Amino acid sequence: MPNPWTGKGNPYTRKEVVERLRATLKKGEPIIAAGAGTGISAKFIERGGGDLIIIYNSGRFRMAGHGSTCGLMSYGDANAIAMEIGEYEVLPVVEEIPVICGVHATDPRRRMWHWLLQVKDMGFSGVNNFPTHCIVDGHFRQVLEETGMSVKKEFEMVKLARKMDLFSIVYVATPAEAKAMAEAGADAIIAHVGTTVGGSIGVKGAVCSMDDAVKRTQSIIEGARKVRKDIIFLSHGGPICTPEDAAYINEHTDCVGFVGASSLERLAVEDSLTNLTRKFKKIPVKRKK
Repeated sequence: MPNPWTGKGNPYTRKEVVERLRATLKKGEPIIAAGAGTGISAKFIERGGGDLIIIYNSGRFRMAGHGSTCGLMSYGDANAIAMEIGEYEVLPVVEEIPVICGVHATDPRRRMWHWLLQVKDMGFSGVNNFPTHCIVDGHFRQVLEETGMSVKKEFEMVKLARKMDLFSIVYVATPAEAKAMAEAGADAIIAHVGTTVGGSIGVKGAVCSMDDAVKRTQSIIEGARKVRKDIIFLSHGGPICTPEDAAYINEHTDCVGFVGASSLERLAVEDSLTNLTRKFKKIPVKRKK
């Protein structure tokens, strides 16, 4: 359903986004969601047939040449950065596909209901829980949980988004988190199996095997299915880097698609710019005598 004010797609209601994704699956096509840290990324992700665009604060750092983990650090206001990318770069150039806003739900300085109203008013069609504390573990995770910055805040944000008619596509790292997100009303759950490998700033040693990624992904799916059967499941991260990797996960789990950030916009830029520059460096030139 086009926006009555612009004739274009955004924003969509929660039901409209879900119906679009279900229609894609009925055609026998996977659901591909992609992170966009710049307007040009969003424009050509849409042209390539992406189903959703997600705005992460990490996209700004990623496209500036830094690791995506910068998005988890205190290098800026995560919510403000995502909003700014959406308002000034992505929403003005995306013509039709839904745009999702990354929301840092554990930010203690914001009244989440008030922030989600702003997200909706800006024209986003849904929310994603990023930065997410679900991918933090060990002692630091325990500190976060005990000092008011628990992952439970992310579940509460999704529950609130559902009440506000915002589509929700969320990261989880464990079956227990998947179950909680299902109870909160998440529409799509992304099995996050770690920071993406590859390229100039991808991880090398800190990654699980593909077999482990399959097991972890399916266990997350089963965790959510204990609550609801209508959730869309997607894969992300770790060794799942290429279209072939994502196909392998789809074939060996109940995932129906993939969410790419580094694996789409960063690696595409790294490879294409490197190769194109090398080609330019090989053009002939007359030698000066």
